[in-house]
Amino acid sequence: MRRLVVIFLFTLGWGLSPVVAQEQGLADRLNDYPTAARADYVFACMAVNGQSRAMLERCACSIDEIASILPYEAYVQAETVLSMRRVGGERMAVFNSAVAAENLVAELKRAQAEAEIICF
Repeated sequence: MRRLVVIFLFTLGWGLSPVVAQEQGLADRLNDYPTAARADYVFACMAVNGQSRAMLERCACSIDEIASILPYEAYVQAETVLSMRRVGGERMAVFNSAVAAENLVAELKRAQAEAEIICF
């Protein structure tokens, strides 16, 4: 009987391992944005929308939603493309016309739109 219980518990542990690993993977993905990046987003959001406690909560919600949709690496790449587009000039034209760059920006804008619907 004792052996049966040990086998059951061992089997139960194997059954839960993928679930725990999957949840940990999701948690890691949701927390892959550095604190400084989240703070920068919130400060910029509040600068545009107002400096109130309610806006702090909405802006924090917004970056949390974006982080749940878009991995940090994709967020950085899209922000880089947008930053380069503001520079202008002949050398930066690739950021205006490249399909890959446009897809990165489109993903970020979709994530921002969803965050706006949820948080604002």
